[in-house]
Amino acid sequence: MTGWRLRDFHSDDLDGVLRLWEEIKAAKTEPVYGLPEVLASCQKDHAVVAMHGEELVGVAVGRAAHAQGWIVFLATAQKWQSQGIGSAMLAALENRMAPYGLTKLSALMPESASRVDAFLNRGFEVKKNLRYFERHIPVQREELKALSELGGRVLSRDLWTAVGGMKREKELLERRLVMPLANPDKAEEFGVVPPKAVVLFGPPGTGKTTFAKAIASRLEWPFVEVFPSRLAADPQGLAGALRETFIKISELEHAVVFIDEVEEIAAQRGGEPPSALQGVTNELLKIIPAFREQPGRLLVCATNFVRALDSAFLRHGRFDYVIPIGLPDQAARRAIWERYIPEAVTGVVDLEQLVTASDGFSPADIEYAARRASQEALERALFGGGETDAAGKAEATTGPSTADYTSAILATRTTVSPQVAAEFLEDIDTLARL
Repeated sequence: MTGWRLRDFHSDDLDGVLRLWEEIKAAKTEPVYGLPEVLASCQKDHAVVAMHGEELVGVAVGRAAHAQGWIVFLATAQKWQSQGIGSAMLAALENRMAPYGLTKLSALMPESASRVDAFLNRGFEVKKNLRYFERHIPVQREELKALSELGGRVLSRDLWTAVGGMKREKELLERRLVMPLANPDKAEEFGVVPPKAVVLFGPPGTGKTTFAKAIASRLEWPFVEVFPSRLAADPQGLAGALRETFIKISELEHAVVFIDEVEEIAAQRGGEPPSALQGVTNELLKIIPAFREQPGRLLVCATNFVRALDSAFLRHGRFDYVIPIGLPDQAARRAIWERYIPEAVTGVVDLEQLVTASDGFSPADIEYAARRASQEALERALFGGGETDAAGKAEATTGPSTADYTSAILATRTTVSPQVAAEFLEDIDTLARL
């Protein structure tokens, strides 16, 4: 847990803003904008604050006009620095100014300023010989309507770093997908053609959707998920709706397009009479080559049953890579458990025991076990059944114990059976393309 929260600026926050201003002045870092201008922007333009209880511990102030946004003031109390507050406030401020159709967000910092991590973490660039930070808005105003019609969105920039563990998979995706797409000029210099389409395959619940979103987050491209089940209700039929959707996607400058459980519309063709979905599969096979001709986009298809996909669908020329996403390794399980163990019992719970006991668990299995342990501990604390003191009263507990977690692990039915896990290893040998 962070211990702090963000909210919009209130007029009674002025004293807190003034206190942060004075703290910066005391550190001999003269803010670029004067105090009267900062206070005026707080009330007339856009401002968010970070609160710890009733104490104001951070503030971000900005203004927007004519597609240009400026950061007027950004400050975090000294004892609360290095906790991601600055980056979070910048993200919140950008969201509040988004309706202005910003194409650029800039910040001018004094030369003496030393703490600029918040800007760098949000994708700002340092201009040579100046402490001038600039961020290009990934989706511009003219694209917003098309993106909205597609149900797409721009995801948080920190999703990539939030994927704990899975080091091998992350490194592979970073090298094969992200680097060439993020640096097309450099890729061309080395004769590398940036990928246009990939398949992620693996057992259910192993994080394929999470990785697809993380790739979009890492590239800062809009994320558009195509739901065949929803398109099926379209009057023009699934094949026609699929074709129309990809025509709309072509209006975007950049996009990561995601189709989950793609085996539903790209299964092996055959049989007499032909399946009703064969026309949809044929349409998808025609869409992919056209999609590949457009720069600045990536198609990510995910499947739990890669061996069920039509052989023509997986052939070279349609998909650059066919990448396995398996169960989390030890490091990944540790990172997932750390995400769900309450701060109050961190260091008390035997984390390594949980990591070992949950071998073979998917991320979804670990989340279920963690939430079950927390729920049972809460019920015990509220309704009794826990330890009692000398007077016979139930002792207060601060959270689930190691025993709660191990009990929940034993009660969790794993998503991936040994048979499915074995078939996945076979599919890696026969179908993976890295």
